[in-house]
Amino acid sequence: MTDRVAPESESTNRAPPAPVRIAQLDVVRGVAVMGILAMNIVAFAMPFQAYFNPTAYGTESVADLASWAFNFVLIDGKMRGLFSFLFGASTLLVIEKAQAAGLSAARIHYARMLWLLVFGLIHFCFIWFGDILAPYALVGLLLFFFRNLSPRAMIVWGVVLVLAQCLMMADFAFTALSLASATATANPDPEAVRQWTEMRTIFGAPGQEVIAEKLAHFLGPWSEQVHDRLIERGAEPFASIFFFGWETLAYMLFGMAALKSGFFRGEWAAARYWRVVAIGLGIAIPAYALMAWLLLREGFRAELVITVFGASTPFRPLMVFAYAALIVLAARNGGWLAERIAAAGRAAFTNYLGTSILMTTLFYGYGFGLYGELSRIELWLPVLATWALMLLWSKPWLERYHYGPLEWLWRSLSRWELQPMRRREPPAVV
Repeated sequence: MTDRVAPESESTNRAPPAPVRIAQLDVVRGVAVMGILAMNIVAFAMPFQAYFNPTAYGTESVADLASWAFNFVLIDGKMRGLFSFLFGASTLLVIEKAQAAGLSAARIHYARMLWLLVFGLIHFCFIWFGDILAPYALVGLLLFFFRNLSPRAMIVWGVVLVLAQCLMMADFAFTALSLASATATANPDPEAVRQWTEMRTIFGAPGQEVIAEKLAHFLGPWSEQVHDRLIERGAEPFASIFFFGWETLAYMLFGMAALKSGFFRGEWAAARYWRVVAIGLGIAIPAYALMAWLLLREGFRAELVITVFGASTPFRPLMVFAYAALIVLAARNGGWLAERIAAAGRAAFTNYLGTSILMTTLFYGYGFGLYGELSRIELWLPVLATWALMLLWSKPWLERYHYGPLEWLWRSLSRWELQPMRRREPPAVV
């Protein structure tokens, strides 16, 4: 989320020189932070089971199913992957900048990751349970060791990590299928029944009692939600890296490789970008469409939902690369929309956390209490409104200030020095 800037004085008595922006990187980041909301909106507004299974809640019409299919094929998981790509690229930019300025790249990198972990834990405990900042910070601690690898070596490491994630997901799917089969016998093992019941509660269509409990929890007081996340679920930000950390680190390495190779700088020939788009979307979209059709045909059985959840793993990187290439191509032409999206990307940290504050205030009981009230297709209304807000505020703010509010705070804390905020000259774009 922090971008490459020209070397600057560490003194707060002098304003930093104008940053050198990589326009394509900013636009890709802007699309990612906007897309993250389209991915997360169901988890903000409905019982979490609906995130995996549309029959669990919020699907009342064909339009709702169409909205699920659109998200499943084109958005879900891909925006998280794109965000991870950008995180890896941005981390490498910060390391390169520190080295060019003669500063300790290790000190700056690890200070940034540790403060990001603090932000993520605050986000998780006091705002929203779906935080990705804390896991990113924990995985990001490893990135420094890969900084000097060639792009090819980074890609190889990334592929190995994706394969490891595939094996883990395959084992998870096999377990689910085995438990579903075991509980279908005449005299099922009680332990198998217990484990399968837990899985079905997450990935299937839970009973009304479970749904009522979720609605009561999120429509209840803020203090109860904080207590639940602090006491009952406090280990989740750390435990999640053992399940998704492999894939996340892989995407970050892909992002670092994309920066080193000139991909994110827009240095490739247009034909090469279009080849990435054609291969990525040509393979992944039919695969996702087939999985969506199978789920619809089989009525979203829990064991099939889990199997598809794992089977989609190898196709996500293809779509993420394709999306990034498509955005880089579109950003070459510039224009007012690209400028607005780029500004939203430059303030991605503020926009990400700001979105959580807005959505929890809109849906949770201590705010407007709309949790569980909107159907899946209706959730696009707050998504579109929030996108418009991101595009409206980010550019005017960054015309006056060097950083978004939280970007400034993160940078100042990481360097133990207040950073100059007010802008005296516009950023130099490359």
